[in-house]
Amino acid sequence: MPAPGARRLIAVDGKTLRGSGLAGGPGRHLLAALDHAHGAVLGRVDVEAKTNEIPMFATLLDHVGVAGAVVTADAMHAQLAKLPWRQVPVAHSARERGHGRAERRTVKVTAVAAGLAFPHAAQALRIIRRRRPLNSKKWSAETIYAITSLTAIQARPAELAAIIRGHRLIEDRLHWVRDVTYDEDRSQVRTANGPRVMASLRNLAIAILRLTGQTSIAAALRHHARQPSRPLHTIMNC
Repeated sequence: MPAPGARRLIAVDGKTLRGSGLAGGPGRHLLAALDHAHGAVLGRVDVEAKTNEIPMFATLLDHVGVAGAVVTADAMHAQLAKLPWRQVPVAHSARERGHGRAERRTVKVTAVAAGLAFPHAAQALRIIRRRRPLNSKKWSAETIYAITSLTAIQARPAELAAIIRGHRLIEDRLHWVRDVTYDEDRSQVRTANGPRVMASLRNLAIAILRLTGQTSIAAALRHHARQPSRPLHTIMNC
């Protein structure tokens, strides 16, 4: 297990290609794994209409090197709210200001045993986030539950909280970019493997731009569009 602060983090999450549905049916759903450090997609699998993300999770990880990494994903169907959280003391708290709001977070962590139907489960977490716009006195609250195979020795509460916050990177650095910058949801590509191929090409373009140090994908696309030779130069130097 790498030392704290040097862990390789991989976020797994799904996204529906809303414009890809045929005859009013649901759009294609894809499950992707994103490397936190580089913002690059490491792998992607299709989630067929007759199944869901759960059985495809292991299939995706089989295609991604995860040895020594911490993998984060939405805990579907986890019955963690029923644990005796009132008896668990607060293990970590933090306050932050930024992006026009104030935020307070409290973290409770408890060891768990068999009975949660999650293999290798070692700890469960409850995080309460309270947010307030800086121009308002009204607070909103959100409760998040999580489960991890990391033991108390392997990861302290503050690190677990940071890992969970990092999971949102897949929304900010991948799904948001595809939705807003590439306008993916309005794509009319529907035939055969077209939606999957286009999603893969968008993932590839984002990964190449991230690996070459670009922080704004929109600005990078504008830069490359101005001169036809720039995309090839970037690809050759990636």
